[in-house]
Amino acid sequence: MIDTSRKAALAVALPALLGAIAVEILSYLCLDRYARGLDSFPTVVMEEFPGIDRTLLEKFSSFDPVLGWSPQPNTEKQKDTGDHLPGEEVRSVVTYSTDEYGSRVCPAVERDPDAELTVSTYGDSYCFCREVDDDETFQHYLAAELDTHVGNYGGGNYGLDQALVRLKQRYPEDPTDHVVVIVTAASVARILSVWKHYQEFGNILAVKPRYTRRNGDLELIETPIDEKEDLLDLEAHADFLQENDYHYEHWFLPHYASFPYTTDLFGNPDNVRYAIYAALEDVERYFERPIPGIDPGAGLARTTLALEQARVEYHEQLFAEFADFFSAIVGEFVSYAEQEDFEPTFVMVQQLRYASYEVEHGHIYGDLIERLDEEYPALRTIDMAEQLSVEGDVKSLYVDHGEGGHYSAETNERIADVLATEVFGERSA
Repeated sequence: MIDTSRKAALAVALPALLGAIAVEILSYLCLDRYARGLDSFPTVVMEEFPGIDRTLLEKFSSFDPVLGWSPQPNTEKQKDTGDHLPGEEVRSVVTYSTDEYGSRVCPAVERDPDAELTVSTYGDSYCFCREVDDDETFQHYLAAELDTHVGNYGGGNYGLDQALVRLKQRYPEDPTDHVVVIVTAASVARILSVWKHYQEFGNILAVKPRYTRRNGDLELIETPIDEKEDLLDLEAHADFLQENDYHYEHWFLPHYASFPYTTDLFGNPDNVRYAIYAALEDVERYFERPIPGIDPGAGLARTTLALEQARVEYHEQLFAEFADFFSAIVGEFVSYAEQEDFEPTFVMVQQLRYASYEVEHGHIYGDLIERLDEEYPALRTIDMAEQLSVEGDVKSLYVDHGEGGHYSAETNERIADVLATEVFGERSA
């Protein structure tokens, strides 16, 4: 009787155990395939120090020993938006060109150091104007309105800290009457980071400087990566990276996948959707033809945006805790403006992930703009979200191809109008 009972129990338990093992293996394989690299799960990471080989390193042409990375002078790159299948006609390609200063080309008006009015802009990819051509940036449109060249020193994925460091690096060679700093709310996370991978999983080449405060004063922590070759052994700098990057403990470790992997994959339904859509994209690429009735790319974009909401909420918490630190870096910008005798303007813009969230929850940066106005009377501030407010779908402000999330040419033209009015009102009237 006992043997019969044990056999019966085993007959029930064994398939369940094998099923659980199979699901665990499947979960690991899905995570291993879709949680590695830059375009991966936004909220799941598989390893702390992914390998960097020389092939990848050679592609990192924008390395900068001070800033971490920076647009290089006299270059032209064509960016395939990726909005097509292998073998299909490319639907959209944008051109990024820089001049001898490393500033993005402004086709509307040539540079003239002796011009009556001179203007430069610094900031992140929204300042650089990713995903649009050189003649579709807000700097191009603003230059046409003001009849003067507008320098574009934006850098992809820059924080407010890097924008300020680049300003101090470039301004002596290219001084202007007006300097406009333009960043997204993501800067609150970027100013706490020294290695992007700890908060943007897979962004393993991006090691950067950051400011810290000691005894009430700002102090710059320089990047330990002096040569691009140093990136081949980032683990040798593990102590520095972990100690100086706020996100290591507060974002990276809580999202570090471990056994049981089923919890990491199935704990959030959007993780499963992400894996399914990503797998369907793989199928399309393999067979070089679309799947009838399904658009995996659109589904993946929607799911990624949903998964990104956790990061937006995290950034909202950071503003609640580090608004004073953010303000102190803005204050350093104002001090530098006084030192070099130029007019400073600070502009907050929105990534698509924030715009979608803020429709229901309000600005994640709260009353930051009002606080800056009170603290720094010499600073002009512009909350571009208020200036660009639209009824209905906020996606209409952004490009509808490729990476997504950056402003369209039409929105950039509106931004130029806002700047012309708010900053240069008397001149443009």
